[in-house]
Amino acid sequence: MTYMPSFPPQSVFSIPDADFVPRALEIFRFQYDQNPLYREYVQTLGVRPESVGRMDEIPFLPVSFFKTQEVRTGEFIPDIVFESSGTTGMVTSRHLVKDLGLYRRSFRGGFEHFYGPVGDWCIGLLPAYLERSHSSLVYMVNDLIGASGHPDSGFYLDSHEALYGLLLRLEAAGQPVMLFGVTFALLDLAERYTLSLKHTVVMETGGMKGRRREITREELHSFLRERLGVKAVHAEYGMTELLSQAYSAGGGLFRCPGWMKVLVRSEDDPLEVRARGEGLINVVDLANVWSCSFLATEDIGVVCEDGGFTVAGRVDHSDVRGCSLLVAS
Repeated sequence: MTYMPSFPPQSVFSIPDADFVPRALEIFRFQYDQNPLYREYVQTLGVRPESVGRMDEIPFLPVSFFKTQEVRTGEFIPDIVFESSGTTGMVTSRHLVKDLGLYRRSFRGGFEHFYGPVGDWCIGLLPAYLERSHSSLVYMVNDLIGASGHPDSGFYLDSHEALYGLLLRLEAAGQPVMLFGVTFALLDLAERYTLSLKHTVVMETGGMKGRRREITREELHSFLRERLGVKAVHAEYGMTELLSQAYSAGGGLFRCPGWMKVLVRSEDDPLEVRARGEGLINVVDLANVWSCSFLATEDIGVVCEDGGFTVAGRVDHSDVRGCSLLVAS
């Protein structure tokens, strides 16, 4: 039997800010009722759903559960299963996605909220890896490439010379370009070539994956700005376990789309959650209705008064992830 929430899941993408908390509480009760793993976790914490009246009272499920358990709300056959990247031998996360249409609506809506119509862009991905066919990042960028409709949009793997020539041509034509790249791939490009990119957004998605010495985000962005000639290096904050992404237009300050919010929790007490301040990052992703919308990450950060947030790194005991963020100085 299929159980449905009392609202159309697609409606979260147009939710007014004033309705965010009521909708989050509604999703919390729906997921408590229909997600056995989440219900057991909430009960283990001794939290009674009827006593939860604020967003900071909602229990946040540790993302580590995705490594060993199937996190699903309701019974369904997933459209796709995304898997996180990691070093050899590492146990990776698996996200069972019930509705790819919901995921596409989320990442397209988030992208266009911050960067305008995808059709205005030539979009490229420089991951230097495609060995993981179940990467949510690769799926997202591949869809944006198709939606852009630009003949030069595509994957550029290790074709640095071809990409260099293409960027020169597109710059000369004044074509806006969005270049997604994992950290080590962008460093490879910047070490080989010096550019002056005035019409290109360089979007780093994090991750050394053990291929290079870890450096701070400040060092990385300073080097990329100098070598690629961009005023700022943009960044994406997302993960396999989520359906939504936050973006930074430079300076490390991330902003969320309207259906996503970030809070912080105490490292010593997972139930001590605050809307502002420093701590471990909790993410509310209303689009993740068929999985879990309330996730406790292993990232350390600060949430500002206006809801923007920064990420300082990861807790010492957490795994190295393919799209992990760098430790800031």
